[in-house]
Amino acid sequence: MRELVHPVYTLPGVPGRGVMKLQWGMVIDLRRCVGCHACTVACQIENGLELQERWNKVFKVGPEGHFPYLTYYNFTAACMHCQEAPCVEGCPTGASRREDNGIVVVDETRCIGCKFCVLVCPYEARRFDHKRGVVRKCTLCIERLNNGQLPRCVETCQLKARHVGDLDDPEGEVVQLIRRENAQPLFPHLGTKPSVYYIVP
Repeated sequence: MRELVHPVYTLPGVPGRGVMKLQWGMVIDLRRCVGCHACTVACQIENGLELQERWNKVFKVGPEGHFPYLTYYNFTAACMHCQEAPCVEGCPTGASRREDNGIVVVDETRCIGCKFCVLVCPYEARRFDHKRGVVRKCTLCIERLNNGQLPRCVETCQLKARHVGDLDDPEGEVVQLIRRENAQPLFPHLGTKPSVYYIVP
């Protein structure tokens, strides 16, 4: 029944490389985001989150300019899956780690709920789950990716503002978008090397 509501979209294949060997990244085109929050709701459903719990946040930036010529845009943020992740470096138990495919995950069986990773994340991407006693966050739908499916937020976005793919594939859609549209990561000066890039209006 669920698949009737959420059709399954599959990832295009990368010749000679399996999904486990890719370096996953995302490009978010803020020019196309209308702030509908469909990605937020899809993430909540996929991960069984409470109504007030959001791993994927959407908010407005602006207005900018002078009346009546005011502009604003919608910004969406989740875990940036950093190559140099402070949460991974600061985790005392190794519960936070970066997988070989570039996705930063939390092993809930090793998390002691110290919340240090929450404090050191400059993107405020982590949340402490009081019921479980552990920290949780966006996983980029790693299980779906490993099965050749798109992350739920990417699949759900009707305006195609989100694109996921291999950062090591120079001919892939994500790398091409980064180059062509000069997509930039958030807070690059921090040296965390995020795997999420933005196309800004």
